[in-house]
Amino acid sequence: MQLMPVVKGALTWVPGVMALKGIRPTGGSTTADYCYGVWMKHLVLLADAGMSRIPTTVAEAGPGDSLGTGIAALLCGARHCLALDVVRIAPRERNLAIFDELVRLFRQRAPRPRRGWPDFDALLEPDLFPHRILGDALLEQSLDPARLAAIRAEIDAGIPGGPDAFIRYRVPWGVPEPAEAGTADLVISHSVMEHVDDVDALHRACAAWLKPGGWFSHQIDFTDHGITGQWNGHLAYPDAAWKLVRGRRPFLLNRVQLSQHVESMEKSGLVVRRLMRNERQDGLRREQLAPRFRAFGDQDLRCRGALVQGTRP
Repeated sequence: MQLMPVVKGALTWVPGVMALKGIRPTGGSTTADYCYGVWMKHLVLLADAGMSRIPTTVAEAGPGDSLGTGIAALLCGARHCLALDVVRIAPRERNLAIFDELVRLFRQRAPRPRRGWPDFDALLEPDLFPHRILGDALLEQSLDPARLAAIRAEIDAGIPGGPDAFIRYRVPWGVPEPAEAGTADLVISHSVMEHVDDVDALHRACAAWLKPGGWFSHQIDFTDHGITGQWNGHLAYPDAAWKLVRGRRPFLLNRVQLSQHVESMEKSGLVVRRLMRNERQDGLRREQLAPRFRAFGDQDLRCRGALVQGTRP
């Protein structure tokens, strides 16, 4: 267990330090390439898992620095994008720039940006684009100039979010209002679930937003996010010490394991259809972890990332 993360956490209690930091980018969704790749990955793997059509309403939990992933869904034919977040970060100028670049990428049928995990190249055509899902007729309709102009106008206006808008922000989101409960065909998140304190409430909310028969797709990162220098070093801290590491930060890492996420999803009435693990064999040994983590099985403790997809019956 390293001391420096505790020192950095303690510094957040110094008056003025958190105000000086302000709201910083969360990382990732600041570029169109990233958002294009994230949406393509989830879409292709969902289709392989059994999702048979482009969802009409896509809700993204924790879009963060931009609404690019939701915009990518709109450019593939989705009618509505719901941005579900705890604070409104994505600036208008960034969303506009990402929108313009995403339009170019889809018009060119650009290949997936880079190979990552999960590797879904085998599910793509030789040019690394999912033509069987995003055919020319579908994209001709979804990329119609008048439709693109209407979506761009909403972004340029700062996402006013009327009832029939292409894009709506819900901040803070939590459990949906009765009129919006059960309205999403798909709930998606990417490297978000590891940051949420109340995981049970999170999965209940995802289930509440989904229509019966709707899908969810969550990629979860179980690494230390560079805090300790060991990919699983965050699991060495007892709970009291981890509170010191977190300090006054509004969120950090919840240290919830994959099996706990799956159990919480199932308690919320969701059905897991696909579970993919990205495992590592290095890092801290079991005996070096805080006592409560030593009780978890190898499938949890070796898991650096997971993709979980399923449905609401």
